[in-house]
Amino acid sequence: MSELSPRRRVLVLAICCMSLLIVSLDNTVLNVALPSMQREFHASTSGLQWSIDAYTLVLASLLMLAGSTADRIGRKRVFMTGLVVFTLGSLLCSLAPSLEALVVFRMVQAVGGSMLNPVAMSIITNTFTDPRERARAIGAWGAVVGLSMAAGPLVGGLLVQSVGWRSIFWINLPVGLAALLLTLRFVPESRAPRARRPDPVGQLLVIALFGSLTYAIIEAPHATLPAIAPFAVLALASLVALLFYEPRRRDPLIDLRFFRSAPFSGATVIAVSAFAALGGFLFLTTLYLQNVRGLSALEAGLWMLPMAVPTFLCAPLSGRLVGSRGPRLPLLIAGGAMTVSGLLFALFEAETSDATLFIGYVLFGIGFGFVNAPITNTAVSGMPTAQAGVASAVASTSRQLGQALGVAVVGAVLAAGVGSSPYADAFVPAARPGWWILAGCGLAVLVVGAATSGRWARGTARRTAERLAPPEVRRTVGTGA
Repeated sequence: MSELSPRRRVLVLAICCMSLLIVSLDNTVLNVALPSMQREFHASTSGLQWSIDAYTLVLASLLMLAGSTADRIGRKRVFMTGLVVFTLGSLLCSLAPSLEALVVFRMVQAVGGSMLNPVAMSIITNTFTDPRERARAIGAWGAVVGLSMAAGPLVGGLLVQSVGWRSIFWINLPVGLAALLLTLRFVPESRAPRARRPDPVGQLLVIALFGSLTYAIIEAPHATLPAIAPFAVLALASLVALLFYEPRRRDPLIDLRFFRSAPFSGATVIAVSAFAALGGFLFLTTLYLQNVRGLSALEAGLWMLPMAVPTFLCAPLSGRLVGSRGPRLPLLIAGGAMTVSGLLFALFEAETSDATLFIGYVLFGIGFGFVNAPITNTAVSGMPTAQAGVASAVASTSRQLGQALGVAVVGAVLAAGVGSSPYADAFVPAARPGWWILAGCGLAVLVVGAATSGRWARGTARRTAERLAPPEVRRTVGTGA
């Protein structure tokens, strides 16, 4: 990619952020719509989990394929294809006649979404080559996540209450079309210097691992052990096969050498933990506000603002801190705030009091606002630019897998706790184990962030980058510190 003017680089960043906005909006908007969908389709808790996890699972399964394919055939081409498929999937979702059809159409959406975020991040990485400029750009990228969290519940609540839950998918249509036209006009094409060969076996193993693991978790409260055991065994076998098969390929789907970098490995664990906390948090709080407190969709959306606004405000601050001081401080703030938020709900039943509910939301919003920029920056920094697509796809996969597991685990715990008891009476005690899980996710962010952001960790990142760079491409992009 030739050097672009500062104005053109900002425009490319804005176009990429548009794709992130529609993908991120779908998560927060859909959560607000869950109770309405539950009433229309007479859906169970597991049915609601699948309406979220069908999307995140397909997304997680295909992100690395999309990243490597974009590096091979052209990032702009794959990005535009993703915009078309995602927009079409959104239209189909708005027309879904049943919960089963909605789940299928959400999977179509996810196929398109898998071509957006990791490819957009790869475009940004190749556009902003200066480490500090890149950190600021990633901070703006993270702010869009905060914007989607702030706007999503309000926009979703307003649409659900005034028009109906199907209208939440309509907002993707004009944004997707505008992003498509702007990409065609302003985003330059780029590819990796050496094309990577496809890895169909690795792709199938990833799909089998993610799908069988999530199915076993979601269905565990409702099925017998003999019905669940084969899926658990399939997940374990797929994982073992991946670890055995991938290192023996010249161009693996998942280059396990990436994980020799402590910051990269840490970013992966932190992404899974942080987004598992986000998925579980949104799932629990949305159902509580509407099904237990009896709030409307719009009122529930307003109640989520104390979480969304700090996320929006803290994300760019986190990006600037990563650029000037490295990822450690933002990760420590993120882990500490998310842990305290989880403990507030687990120990003191924060949702039963307006004051503690507000504080719990604010703390979680601060934590999540600080966590995104260091994840992304650490994942792509220190890696050769030729493999930026794959590295950013691994980070994006970790996010989506974490969110899917968070919804699956917390939803399963909630369903098992509620059982056949009256929903409103049983919800708070049934949700308590879920809050302990979310507090544990925050603690993992804190501990792993501290352990993988020091001098020793930066040394492993440098050595890994040297091993990964092909002989003709020895230029790396720093270590993110």
